Amino acid sequence: MDLEKPSAERPASREAERPAPGAEGCLAVAIRLPVRIVVLVLVVPVRMVWDALVVAGRFLRDTLLRPVGRALGLVLAWVARALFVWPWVALWRYVLRPAGTALVRLGQVLLVVPAVWLYRAVLTPLGHALSWTVRKTAALLVLALTGVLAAIEWFGGGVGAVCGWVYARLLTPVGRAVALVSKGVGMVLAAVAFGVYTAVAWLVRYLLVVPAVWLYTWVLTPVGRAAAFLAGWFARIVGTVFTGIGVALYRTARVLLVLPALAVWRWVLVPVGRALAVVAREIGEALGHAWRIAGYVSLAVGRFLARLFRWTFVEPARWVYRTVLTPVGHAVRDLVLKPAAEAARAVRRTVRQALEAARDTARQARADFRRMLFGTPAEPRPVARREPAAGETRTLGSSTTALMKD
Repeated sequence: MDLEKPSAERPASREAERPAPGAEGCLAVAIRLPVRIVVLVLVVPVRMVWDALVVAGRFLRDTLLRPVGRALGLVLAWVARALFVWPWVALWRYVLRPAGTALVRLGQVLLVVPAVWLYRAVLTPLGHALSWTVRKTAALLVLALTGVLAAIEWFGGGVGAVCGWVYARLLTPVGRAVALVSKGVGMVLAAVAFGVYTAVAWLVRYLLVVPAVWLYTWVLTPVGRAAAFLAGWFARIVGTVFTGIGVALYRTARVLLVLPALAVWRWVLVPVGRALAVVAREIGEALGHAWRIAGYVSLAVGRFLARLFRWTFVEPARWVYRTVLTPVGHAVRDLVLKPAAEAARAVRRTVRQALEAARDTARQARADFRRMLFGTPAEPRPVARREPAAGETRTLGSSTTALMKD
């Protein structure tokens, strides 16, 4: 288990990756210090400007851009809801849904109810009648087909007996005679065909095959071998010529192009590239060190400016607020605001009492006017209660029911 901290491993890995002092060349050692000084002088103002811009950007983001963005988001959300959501909701709620309900009811009245009535009152009796008709017709057809099949069976038995007698007494002798005649004719035709085949095969062999074999053996084979020999010899000559030309071109290109390019690469470009790589590496490392040092410098300058601003503006303002404005505010609150609030509450209380008295007077005047016009209303008559009063207590000698009262 690795118990070391990652922060302790990183410097070790960087030190391991960095080459040893003896392994670095004199060029790296010579350009390191001037490059770092120049880069530090150039980078410190840039880092300070960058940090100032970062602080200003964060201040603007926290104090201006984020509240404005939230307000714009709320406004845009309200506008989008007013433009896209509310019209569709109103269209659905007040147009489409009532229209759909009306269409459903209209379709039910115009289509469903007549279709159900047509099915129950017309199609169902008609279907039962058709079913009964089809069953009766099928039964009659089955009876008719049974009779027809019986007649066909009787007629077929008679026709079969006649056909059997014709086959046994007439067709069988005639067929045997025809078979004997066709067998003899077939033998004669086979003999003639075999003789014709033998003659044609002999003519084809001695007129075509034998001359073709002789021509291939004694004419085409020697000519082809001679042509192949000449073609191989010509190909070897051409290959030798092109090989010599290719070797000459290769040697010429190597001497004129490859060797100079190799020399330029080995003795010019590689050293210049290594020097440029060392310079670029040193400039990169110098930029990194300068950026970090400039960060510390910018942090120190920022802290100094913040402390200067604090001691110049914040602390005097705080002292003025604590020692001057707070006592003055307390005196204004105790001597002016509280008496004014008490006077306002007293005036409000007086006005409320006057309004209540005026309201009671108006109510009493309305009651007197109603009594003058319509008279005094009749008093409700008292009803005899058959239950004990709430103040009386229940004892063993008294009764609380209607049937057992004293």
